[in-house]
Amino acid sequence: MQLSKHKKHGLVFQLATAAALSLVGLSQSAWAATCSATPVAIQVLGSGGPIAEGGRASTSYLLRVDGVPRLLIDSGSGSFLRFGEAGASLSTLDAIVITHLHADHVGDLVGILKSGSFEDRVTPLPIFGPAGGGRFPGLKDHLEQLLSPKSGAYGYLGGYLDGTEGKPRIDATEVVTDDGNAASLVKSLPSGIRLTLIPVNHGVVPAFGVLIEVGQKAIVIGGDQSAFSEAFEQKLANRRPDILIAHHVIPEGEGQPIGLHRSPTAIGLLAQKLDTGRLVLSHNMQRSLSRLEEGLAAIRKNYGGEIVVANDLDCYVP
Repeated sequence: MQLSKHKKHGLVFQLATAAALSLVGLSQSAWAATCSATPVAIQVLGSGGPIAEGGRASTSYLLRVDGVPRLLIDSGSGSFLRFGEAGASLSTLDAIVITHLHADHVGDLVGILKSGSFEDRVTPLPIFGPAGGGRFPGLKDHLEQLLSPKSGAYGYLGGYLDGTEGKPRIDATEVVTDDGNAASLVKSLPSGIRLTLIPVNHGVVPAFGVLIEVGQKAIVIGGDQSAFSEAFEQKLANRRPDILIAHHVIPEGEGQPIGLHRSPTAIGLLAQKLDTGRLVLSHNMQRSLSRLEEGLAAIRKNYGGEIVVANDLDCYVP
C-alpha cells in the first residue's frame, strides 16, 4: 500500500520514538472509524507550526459530535486540504474559533469559506476571535480587510459579511484578551457544546485558549500561550480535562522564546495543575521534535499521565 507523504512522515516518526511513548498515527480508515463511532472526538487537522516542514499542516482542530463535524478551531496554512480529507464541510459547523491572528492559525480561513460557498448553508456562521491590540486587528477588522466588497482582498466573497449572494452571514464575536488577564467568554452552541474562550499570554499577540465541554467530557486546547498565562490555569482549576492539547513549539534551554510559548517543563506543569487524563502535543516544530526525548523527560518531571504526539488527521476520544 502506498502511503501519502504526510503519512510516511508520521510512520517514520512513530518508529523512531516508539521506545519513548505510545504515538497514535491512524490510517484514514482507522481514524474515520474512531471519529464517527463515538459521541465526542477531537481531530487534529494540522499538527505543525509556522514553518513548512515535515508534511504537517499548520494548527487546526475539528470537534465531532456523534461523528458530525461541529466546531473548527483555527485554520492554519494547509488545514484547507485536511478539512477536505476529513470529510468536513461548512454546512454542519456550529461555529469557527480562531484563537489568534497569526498566519499559522488563520491562513486557510478564506479557502474554507470559499469551499463553503458551494454548499447550501443558510443559517448564520458564528466565528469567534480576539479583539485587536497593537499591530493586530480584531477579528471583525480582519474579516473586513479580507471580505469587504469594496476594499477587501477577497471582496468577491463579500456576501459572507451581510448574508447576500447566496452565502451565510458571518456572525463575528470578539474576545477581549488583555495580555491573558481578561474575563472568559462562555457560549452554548446548538449541538450541546459549551464553549469557554479563556485569554492567554502570547507575548504582544491577543490570544486565547479553548475549553470544550460536551456532556461530561472536557477538552482543553491551550493554543499558543507562554508560561505567563497564570490566569488560564486558575480559570481551569475546577475543571479536569479528559484531554489537554498543548502546543509543542520550543525545546528546553536558554534562548527559547518563552515569552511566546511554553517550554516542555512548563507544559508538564500545566498538565499537572489541570490533572489532565491525556496530554496531546501538537503545533509540533522540528526544533522541538528533534529534541523529543529531552522534552518528554522535562514534561515527565511534573506530569505522569499519558503523552501522545499528534500527527495530522489523528483523532482522540475523551
